[in-house]
Amino acid sequence: MKKNLLILFLLVSSIAIYSQQVATGYVFDDANRNGKKERREAGIANVAVSNGSDVVLTDDKGYYSIAVDEGNTLFVIKPSGYMTPVDEHFIPIFYYHHKPEGSPDSFTYKGVPPTGKLPKSINFPLYKQGESNNFTVVIFGDPQPYSIQDLDYFTRKIVHDVKKTDKTVFGISLGDIVGDNLDLLPIYKERMRHLQLPWYNVMGNHDMNYDAPSDELSDESFELNFGSANYAFNYGDAHFIILDNILYPDPRDGKGYWGGYREDQLLFLENNLKHVPHDKLIVLSQHIQMKDDSGNSYRLEDRQRVFDLLKDYENVLIMSAHTHLQQQIEYTEVNGWKGHKPLHEYNVGTTSGDWYSGKHNENGLPDATMRDGTPQGYAFLNINGNSYDVNYQVAGRESDYQMNIYAPRVVPHKGRTTSQIVVNFFMGARGDKVEYRIGDEEWRTMRYTPGIDPNYWVKLMEWDFTEELLPGRRPSNPVTSSHLWSGTIRLDLPPGEHTIEVRATDRYGNTHFGKRDYTILE
Repeated sequence: MKKNLLILFLLVSSIAIYSQQVATGYVFDDANRNGKKERREAGIANVAVSNGSDVVLTDDKGYYSIAVDEGNTLFVIKPSGYMTPVDEHFIPIFYYHHKPEGSPDSFTYKGVPPTGKLPKSINFPLYKQGESNNFTVVIFGDPQPYSIQDLDYFTRKIVHDVKKTDKTVFGISLGDIVGDNLDLLPIYKERMRHLQLPWYNVMGNHDMNYDAPSDELSDESFELNFGSANYAFNYGDAHFIILDNILYPDPRDGKGYWGGYREDQLLFLENNLKHVPHDKLIVLSQHIQMKDDSGNSYRLEDRQRVFDLLKDYENVLIMSAHTHLQQQIEYTEVNGWKGHKPLHEYNVGTTSGDWYSGKHNENGLPDATMRDGTPQGYAFLNINGNSYDVNYQVAGRESDYQMNIYAPRVVPHKGRTTSQIVVNFFMGARGDKVEYRIGDEEWRTMRYTPGIDPNYWVKLMEWDFTEELLPGRRPSNPVTSSHLWSGTIRLDLPPGEHTIEVRATDRYGNTHFGKRDYTILE
């Protein structure tokens, strides 16, 4: 009996040893930028390397050793002051896939080809670069093209609209890179090359391999195009973390997806943060917003583990997209957050807007205003040391266009009206100060009144009452906007044209202005 047990133990052990190997190599300063470690090129000490759950640091010669299983992706966590190589499309190359047999060949969309045996040494080249602590990151939410036509809209209205400065150093797309057709991923990369910026990508629920039998295999095409779906990197005094927060198939019933993480992802987050000082700014980018206290759309125990891992950091920003709305979300003790100040999640407005719907302009581009009245656009994340602020950029407009003002065009002099002034402050949230005045009167505080944006209703009514077909596609029905304020319109001023002025102060202390005219008639 003991002999049989010994044989069984040896058999199981041999299988485990065969499936799990040890990867070794160097993280090195690639002085000549040829991607190969040469004898004169020094290793870089104390750089983190991960297998997707474990995280190790290189020794004083830049050497690392880490366990690796079949299907793992190894990656280096870029330290500040260095850059990884990028490919011809400016996608950072920071990873090595260990998939001896490759991705399943039965999938509709191809994944990683067979990589063969584990190499004797897996080296990660880095390039020295100067990094200011004051820099800007371009943020794209949900490009989500379903066709080449959509990609053309995205390219012309969004990509070509981005105006870089000398502070603009890289970009991040927050998932739903495409809309289910994963053959569009390489074309997306070609279009993004125009920006000439290193570009990091988050996986979205429309970027998955839907024929995957398990969540571990749902990102095979994403991995082919972008590397690991879970990774991290440093820039200046900020530490960036990218996580795939979509569980597919949904572990509750095997249908659809659920917001959350696998255990290996949470271990990666935990092990990674062990090497990140608490005074660093943490920027966590993922696709699905975490705003769900019911657990229906987000697994709450996963959210709580993330909250607990981040609670000791002075400054944390979470960025998400997915909703095709724009929201400023705060988590407090009520939601399980135990940090010393509320946790901010910026749910970013999307580059596809309302899925490229709406009336076409003179250039053949769709209006694509989102259901909460936020115009189609993208964001600039400005980082200074371990603090940040965000500017929203409406596509095709000047940077100071930060609000829409609704008001009647004409009102009766000293008469009656049920109409109001309604302001949609795109980056606003409950607690922000929004004021207005008409003419030379004193500034008056507006009431925070989340609801349906009347300007969006006007767009819909044009579609519903037209007697001719309009170019484009009717927008989606409206939803409650979390950034509306209202005020009373004055009818007692002298007849004639009057100007409504609005000033709004955002969560960062920046003040924005808007104007609209109306006429009082006798």
